[in-house]
Amino acid sequence: MKITKGLIIADPWIGYILEGNKTWEMRSTAASLRGWFGLIRKGTGAVWGVACLVDVLPPLSPDEMLANIDKHRIPAEMIRSGEVAKWNTPWVLADARRLPRPVPYRHPPGAVTWVTFEPEVSEAIAAQLGDLPADLSAGPAASPKKPAAPRPAPLSSHEPRRAASAAVAPALSPSRDGTIIGRTELTEGNIKNNHFHVRSFIDKFPADAIGGSNAAQKAPREVVVDWGGETPVMTDIDGQKKFFRARGWIRSFFERTGARAGDVVCVEQTGPYAYRVSLEKRNA
Repeated sequence: MKITKGLIIADPWIGYILEGNKTWEMRSTAASLRGWFGLIRKGTGAVWGVACLVDVLPPLSPDEMLANIDKHRIPAEMIRSGEVAKWNTPWVLADARRLPRPVPYRHPPGAVTWVTFEPEVSEAIAAQLGDLPADLSAGPAASPKKPAAPRPAPLSSHEPRRAASAAVAPALSPSRDGTIIGRTELTEGNIKNNHFHVRSFIDKFPADAIGGSNAAQKAPREVVVDWGGETPVMTDIDGQKKFFRARGWIRSFFERTGARAGDVVCVEQTGPYAYRVSLEKRNA
């Protein structure tokens, strides 16, 4: 099954969904679409997971909103203040799944509720997920609780701890689900300055992800780089210096892998605008 639609959701709400702590996405209107869709993290230009939209419930009163905080995760103070008054229609979600690697997509011009994915984006999502259930239905737990309890439990202001399964192990060697596009040997200068060059295979990257020599000349698109940390990084490529423009993650990558001069960084393509870096030890 290919997922062809996506919904943009801001933090912290998308984080709660991906962690399994939020089963109602609150919207201002109902939706006719049912089934699987992509979860787009607002501001990243990438699909971070999928979920199945199984039902849409009638708009809730403020008291009903307060009685169902465990489903939508909106803090009581935001409900009482009227800040989210129009976001009162529950879209009931089931079986939310985090993608191992975010999949970049091209956003259409203008404001849209549902984003239609290009075929290569749908294929990249499907490649990470395998088979999905064709149909899921909302169970009794989807029904809203009645506002019997006047004092809903307060929520912590801190984002819940990520599930252990969401953590990504350090990338120490190439895997079988990527295509190697190039290797580069590290120098002392690379280790000291937190970068590595892709000059010998820069032509393997999309032209619209290669920018100029400074931030003002940033490329129109970015790529997602899985470096073995908890969160992949989004960056373009500096076309003059021929390395990834965002470099804050590279120090952590070097530290996690114990990189030294003479070791080799391997770069794989894992999907459209998606890459993985790993380290090949010199004496391995």
